[in-house]
Amino acid sequence: MKNLQNLLDYITRELARVYGPEEASAIARMLVEHELGWNRTQISLRKKELIQPEIWQKFTAYLSRLQNQEPVQYITRQAYFYELELEVSPAVLIPRPETEVLVQRIIRDNQANLNLQILDIGTGSGCIALALSKNLKLAQVYGLDVSGAALAVAYRNAQKLELSMQWLHHDIFAPNLPLPKQSLDLIVSNPPYVLESEKSFMRRNVLDFEPHLALFVPDAEALRYYQQIAEVAQQLLKPAGKIYFEVNEQFATAVTNLLQQHHFTSVQPLKDLFGKDRFVTGTYAG
Repeated sequence: MKNLQNLLDYITRELARVYGPEEASAIARMLVEHELGWNRTQISLRKKELIQPEIWQKFTAYLSRLQNQEPVQYITRQAYFYELELEVSPAVLIPRPETEVLVQRIIRDNQANLNLQILDIGTGSGCIALALSKNLKLAQVYGLDVSGAALAVAYRNAQKLELSMQWLHHDIFAPNLPLPKQSLDLIVSNPPYVLESEKSFMRRNVLDFEPHLALFVPDAEALRYYQQIAEVAQQLLKPAGKIYFEVNEQFATAVTNLLQQHHFTSVQPLKDLFGKDRFVTGTYAG
């Protein structure tokens, strides 16, 4: 009978053909953590422990899905974001580390303020909304999405984390938003911003499995979500309310100009972990 080290080596070797050795090793560890319920320390200490054949067979089934480039997060149905363990499914995007930079900035800017009213537009798994609710005390956070399936995932995440949230099933382009005018202190959104023409540059694990509704915009309407959200923000934000966007780096300047045209001041692009202009923030002048 083979042991845990043999299993890790086998998974890594098989996946390295698709992902490269470092990524393959990380995925192998994630699978073992998920299936066996062991943390990294336990894995390190128990590498000589024998693995039952029926357990080994489960990993063989996982391998066929991974070799087809299905994201490991959809297989384990788990992702981590801002120290939160979240459920994910093909109905939602897998949270990205760069978005944690945006959340960190929002918390830093607003942690001294109590009773904030916050709206996350295009909430998906709820990762941004839940992280803000967890870290901004007494804030009332709303998560809005056009996808009922996505909101079901967000709802389960909130229940698991024991966070009190309000989920809104609504299309941002539809009238009659279910919030009072001038009721919000802060709007945040990571809307679809990948151009249709950029599909050919994307990896299969994203293109074939993650929801296109949450990813892509037509090339001719690259700013359609930012335009609409800026108009909605003019209705819903209180004077001096703030807006935070994640953006396609090539449109950071265009989004900055758009916000200025919609009566936002102190508008500035912010850089991500790689020094790219990935976020834009501004304050509504009213």
